[in-house]
Amino acid sequence: PFPGPGLGIRVMGEITEDRLHILRQADAIFIEELRNANLYDKIWQAFCVFLPVQTVGVMGDERTYDYVIALRAVESSDAMTADWAYLPHALLQKASSRIINEVKGVNRVVYDISSKPPSTIEWE
Repeated sequence: PFPGPGLGIRVMGEITEDRLHILRQADAIFIEELRNANLYDKIWQAFCVFLPVQTVGVMGDERTYDYVIALRAVESSDAMTADWAYLPHALLQKASSRIINEVKGVNRVVYDISSKPPSTIEWE
């Protein structure tokens, strides 16, 4: 979405500096893990989405009530249609674990397996 609305379309709900900060950190981890797995150049588009949903989790001995990050990776040739990318479970596990442990304010990561159509590539 650049130039244009930029990261604003990847933050669902109210756009705040805190939410953008969380999104940037999560996205950097996801892209880094795709690069480490030599998949970044094979995926047509990949990014994270900040969801304004707080869920219960446990970190150490404490209960948390933090946000959700969605991972999105698609394959396409023209952006008119797209299929979700079949990423290795090990990559998804590592990206999820790192995001939850390294990004303050996140306790859940989900992977979007929606195709276009009926969904769109971006969430907004």
